Amino acid sequence: MKTPLFEIHKRLGAKIIEFGPWLMPLYYTSIIDEHNTVRNKVGLFDVSHMGEFSIRGKDALAFIQRLITNDTSHLSNNQALYTPMCNNNGTIIDDLLVYKFSDEYFMLVVNATNIEKDYRWIEGVARRFDKDISLKNISDETSLLALQGPKAKEALQKLTNLDLSQTKHYWFKEGKIEGIQAIVSRTGYTGEDGFEIYIRPECASKIWNRLLEIGKEEEIKPVGLGARDTLRLECAMLLYGNDMDETKTPLETNIAWTVKFNKKDFIGKEALLRQKAEGIKQRLIGLELLERGIPRHNYLILKDKEKIGTVTSGSFSPTLKKGIGLGYVKTDFAKEGTEIQIQRREKLAKARIAKIPFYRRK
Repeated sequence: MKTPLFEIHKRLGAKIIEFGPWLMPLYYTSIIDEHNTVRNKVGLFDVSHMGEFSIRGKDALAFIQRLITNDTSHLSNNQALYTPMCNNNGTIIDDLLVYKFSDEYFMLVVNATNIEKDYRWIEGVARRFDKDISLKNISDETSLLALQGPKAKEALQKLTNLDLSQTKHYWFKEGKIEGIQAIVSRTGYTGEDGFEIYIRPECASKIWNRLLEIGKEEEIKPVGLGARDTLRLECAMLLYGNDMDETKTPLETNIAWTVKFNKKDFIGKEALLRQKAEGIKQRLIGLELLERGIPRHNYLILKDKEKIGTVTSGSFSPTLKKGIGLGYVKTDFAKEGTEIQIQRREKLAKARIAKIPFYRRK
């Protein structure tokens, strides 16, 4: 599968890779160069492979409350929310964004590799819910661009009459960019300030090209999935399929705050209450190598030669100039500062459990 910008990525010389069923740009210049561009200036991402579902109807709010662990009851119109969506066992089907337009209209933004799975699950929940809601997969009708970095606001403001300075983090506005209707939200997956722009697919190339054109003063560069991964890892933002899946619950991760037990009911609540009462047996931790190297996905984590866990994500950190990673360890070993070893093939590398996020913007 290809996004509407696929031919533009090829013309820009992008290294194209398979990402699930998608052909996506990994990088254009280099991962480190693009990573530093986002940290210091502004980068432009094509994330049109993400999925979007609309949920409408007079019972839409009650349905969303049932579907997710977080609480949408306090949301104002034009506000967004991050949340997991769990099954009856309390394990994570996906993590997603909820956009509230009104009590009767929401949009869910889900991970690209989970679009079909998520839609089937939500469809099944809707059938059992048996109230006034209408669910629609609008992924093919939606393209998504992300403009991320400390100069993102200045760059995007040149193309829109929306007052971006009045848009708070995790809020959004509807308006026009270059005369094209768009949803503009102050959200992202990089740890920097930035915006995500939802537009019709046929308009994606115009907005992409104009952002690169007007952004020359801010030195906007296109950025691929490689830097997107290193940026989110430095901020300890989880990647579905690596750091969470249907074998993990939110209580074992660093997003336990998204589980609102004071809600009347949600799918997985009983299982999560039971897990909380019994005690969490494993925890997501951050780790940093104390010597050269990179902790890779599925490397073993050891303490005094005893296996205590597994690395789920790892990379060289361009900002911190060292190997960092996320992983799960037995709860007894999860204390920050604990010295551990990472097994790389036949060798052991010294590491320690680190405070996360590794990076937080000023």
